[in-house]
Amino acid sequence: MTRTTWTSPTMTNPTTEADESAAAAPKLRRDGSRFSARWRILGWLLLSTALVLAAMVVTVSSALEARAARDANTDVTQELAEFQQFAAEGVNPETAAPFTAVEPMLDVFLRRQQPGQGEILLGVVEGADTVSTVRGPRTPDRATHDLPNDEEVMAQMAADTSGIAQTPAGELRWGKVEIVTDAGERGYLIVGNYTEAEYAEVASTTRLMIWVSIGAVLLTAIIGWLIAGQILRPIRVMRKTAAEISQEDLTRRIPVQGNDDLADLATEFNSMLDRLESAFATEQRFVDDAGHELRTPITIIRGHLELLGDDPEERRASIALVTGELDRMSRIVTDLLALAKAERPDFIQVGEPVDVAELTLDIDAKVQQLADRSWVLTHVADGPARIDAQRVTQAMLQLAQNAAQHTRDGDEIRLSSYFSTDESGADVVVFAVADSGPGVPADEAATIFERFARGTARRTAGERSGAGLGLAIVRAIADGHQGSAFVESAEGEGATFGLILPRGVAAQPSSDVDDTDDSVEDTVEIEQLLNAQSAEEGRR
Repeated sequence: MTRTTWTSPTMTNPTTEADESAAAAPKLRRDGSRFSARWRILGWLLLSTALVLAAMVVTVSSALEARAARDANTDVTQELAEFQQFAAEGVNPETAAPFTAVEPMLDVFLRRQQPGQGEILLGVVEGADTVSTVRGPRTPDRATHDLPNDEEVMAQMAADTSGIAQTPAGELRWGKVEIVTDAGERGYLIVGNYTEAEYAEVASTTRLMIWVSIGAVLLTAIIGWLIAGQILRPIRVMRKTAAEISQEDLTRRIPVQGNDDLADLATEFNSMLDRLESAFATEQRFVDDAGHELRTPITIIRGHLELLGDDPEERRASIALVTGELDRMSRIVTDLLALAKAERPDFIQVGEPVDVAELTLDIDAKVQQLADRSWVLTHVADGPARIDAQRVTQAMLQLAQNAAQHTRDGDEIRLSSYFSTDESGADVVVFAVADSGPGVPADEAATIFERFARGTARRTAGERSGAGLGLAIVRAIADGHQGSAFVESAEGEGATFGLILPRGVAAQPSSDVDDTDDSVEDTVEIEQLLNAQSAEEGRR
């Protein structure tokens, strides 16, 4: 005895309607930037870098200028404090006694000073015509700015105790201390600090920072261009792959590297290509199958219509033949549609557990109408199973019709259902149809569930072969349940065909398909199966 069991791996089932709609949809107008993503990434990167560097340059430059002004003020204040202490505690080196006159005090103090960078000290005796001056390093000379003879600035200094004056040599920050002797003589010490040199250093530092920032922006542009290109490389590969994909070649895939977001995108893109390839393959297979199977009945119909004469008897015979061929074409189209639907994710609809005993009795009642055979129900499984009752009924009617086609009137055909376990120990439910026909040769059992497979030994004399799609539908229903279809046979001793389905299978429910429409379609297919058999019997 030969036993052949058909199983298949889990199929990726595309939603062909969505793919066809997407293919037929008009191309959308491209909106947005005219620049590529690489340029946009680089542009935003450079803009961000430039803004940060500009803010840094402005901040550092302002801080340096503020420090230069603060240092100048500190130097002026320090010099004035030293003079105040000298005036209070100092002694005349010539008399070894405290100073009694302003001019000697100013002369001694100024001779002892070493002004800092940009500093200038002026000793002024009220009523005198001369002003004592001491200049520090990098202080503007008299040709640049003769402070004692700058009447405008000196007038400002006479009126205030401190301030900022704008001179031809730049900004001058100054302070003044007044001294009065016991005799009532008055004098002043004026300390000034030219900040132009410090500001020039700040400007030089700022220019250096600007050039460094420009270099940093250029370096960022180069590095950013390379990094953006590396990051966007998978997207460019996707674009190139998408451009090279056609209906004739859907085998190209994008290499997936790493575990980042782009790797996930490439994985999803490849999954989409898998679905597209499966959808196109299903579509092409349906077209090829339809063309292959419909060619013969169309040729027969055309030939008889072309030779149709006026004889009434001949016309009746031709009409009967044409009607039979049209019925066969309708059956072929129905089977092809069923096979096409088998590759959809919603082909198997599993909901609440089904009472297997009730389902078996319902199938037994329906097969009684198929042919004048001795239908025997040998065993009924008693218990629930998570299966699609509509599809199981469709598969069992296909097997029953197959058994009826290969037996004669009055022959016994046995139906059964029972629970068992598979090789892995999982619970399964088995539905079987056994006949007493010619059996299936071992060489044909291996391909009996393939599309368009027609057994030779199981044809009765003069019987026209079917399309060879019924058992393929049975296998598709078993595959949809993640189960298998099987045949057990010994040539000349009949054959047993059946389904082995997981008892607790959890098929994927569809969230966007109208289950009512599918149930109606399934019922129509079963009724068409019964009607086609009745029509065939009537023609015989």
